[in-house]
Amino acid sequence: MEKGTLAPERSRRLQNLPVHPLAGVPGARVRLEASGVDVIDLGAGDADLDPPPEAVRRLAEAGSQRSMSRYPFQSGLSDLREAIASWMDERFGLRLDPYTEILPLMGSKEGIAKLPLAFLDPGDAAVIPDPGYQAYQGGVILAGGEPHLVPLRTENDYLVPLDEIPDDVRSRLGLMYLNYPNNPTAATAPPEYLGHVVDFCRRYDAVLVHDHAYSEIAFDGYRPPSILEVEGADGIALEFHSFSKTYNMTGWRLGWVAGNADLIESLTLVKTVMDIGVFKAVQAAGASALAAYEHWVPGNVARFQVRRDIAVEGLRQAGFMVTEPKATMYLWVPVPGGGSSLAFAERALEEAGVVVLPGAALGAGGEGFFRIALTVDEERMRAAVARLGRLAPG
Repeated sequence: MEKGTLAPERSRRLQNLPVHPLAGVPGARVRLEASGVDVIDLGAGDADLDPPPEAVRRLAEAGSQRSMSRYPFQSGLSDLREAIASWMDERFGLRLDPYTEILPLMGSKEGIAKLPLAFLDPGDAAVIPDPGYQAYQGGVILAGGEPHLVPLRTENDYLVPLDEIPDDVRSRLGLMYLNYPNNPTAATAPPEYLGHVVDFCRRYDAVLVHDHAYSEIAFDGYRPPSILEVEGADGIALEFHSFSKTYNMTGWRLGWVAGNADLIESLTLVKTVMDIGVFKAVQAAGASALAAYEHWVPGNVARFQVRRDIAVEGLRQAGFMVTEPKATMYLWVPVPGGGSSLAFAERALEEAGVVVLPGAALGAGGEGFFRIALTVDEERMRAAVARLGRLAPG
């Protein structure tokens, strides 16, 4: 073989990364739509709704200002930091220093994926829920850590079973990931359970990573708590928040992490090497979105609740066994007959023209389920549920 004819081999870390759960959908969708199929996409958690108009206006205004196009660095805009601190106080009763206990991010995913570089050395372990958001496992692998997947089961209310974490993992534990309200199961965690997790992480000197992307997508009066409200969490926990779900700003790439100042500083050092911060105009728009919270978010959540009710009622009438979720923009539905989630998702797309996410795409622990995202309007949701009903057991 002549020199230069082979591509360099990918690193083992890259080869070990989990495959994106929706990697094959775009190609199949294009093929079906080209043949005239009206595809309804309930796969990604990417709502069809508008962001707050205040944020849109502020983005346009700020984008025209010369100073907004300069490097933001990690310090970013004080307006956003102070708006986040004010919101965390009003929402959770947490008094955080906006400059040492809060860090703006290019979406919460960015911070979650980079965090293992700050706290894991090769051989260190990280406890990761299975099924779960793939940024957890991917970030650990890229940092050279060892992911330990713990299955989320129906009989445990989809809570991470702490007693199943082996001693070998506990002795090497550097990070523990938690996500409630949960993607993909839509499970919620009671305060007493969160207290047990905090005690567990303190006992083994591990950083507790709470992905709180769905903190505001909650229904029927439920208000998800912050992990930082739990006694003892202030020294070991970081909580990640996102504008993506609450404000329909998935493409804007804006979020933040809050928690212990030393932990925040460690992630800041990683980011200083790897990025230059969030576009200032987007930060300014984020501050405006937070200011609009009280009069805008409740109406947005109400839209998701209507969609939830339509989907739950229709699926139940069709014969699916589905639990009504208290939070998130997802339904976690058992595959009829306990079959393969990948096979069911393929049938849903090919026979019904509906994209759903197979549970196994988010980890082996998700096998036997599929996820529906409440990301289309009421009419399209009714149509999607009716189509899926044709795949339900007679």
